[in-house]
Amino acid sequence: MTERHNKIYYTDKEITIRDMRREDAVIITQEEIAQGWDATIEKYVMRLRDRQEKGAVVLAAEYQGNVAGYINVYPESKWGAYANKGYPEIVDFGVLEKYRRHGIGSRLMDVAEQIAGEYSDKVYLGVGLHSGYGSAQRMYVKRGYIPDGSGVWYGDKVCEPYAACCNDDDLVLYMLKEL
Repeated sequence: MTERHNKIYYTDKEITIRDMRREDAVIITQEEIAQGWDATIEKYVMRLRDRQEKGAVVLAAEYQGNVAGYINVYPESKWGAYANKGYPEIVDFGVLEKYRRHGIGSRLMDVAEQIAGEYSDKVYLGVGLHSGYGSAQRMYVKRGYIPDGSGVWYGDKVCEPYAACCNDDDLVLYMLKEL
């Protein structure tokens, strides 16, 4: 028998944050493609599998009944600047463009940080450095995340000073927040 994931973490008259379902992954992928993103369903399927295998908390947001965003919490992350140090990591956070500016991203982060707080008094995340991540970068700073001091990472390792790298989704800065 497969484990059911139907928990609701937050709800008000417009926004609901709940466990992600497979059908959410299909909708999000279609919407990201419509936005012009290079999206595939595989990353969402991987997150759902990680929920079963690694204890990840895989969340979807609804806005007025429509799937609008997603976020994931890995209670014992094995990668990045704080790998294997006992700090949860927030991974792969997004709100579909047509649903932005309705407080969905803030609500998703509130819930993710609350979940992370059940495991540790700190949480971390990696944020991309190109302009597509500009609003996320600002949001994280406003929420109290600070750079970890290790510099930028490319792939899954520190990018050495003066090394050539590509300003793509693999170029990230890790940030930590005290909860």
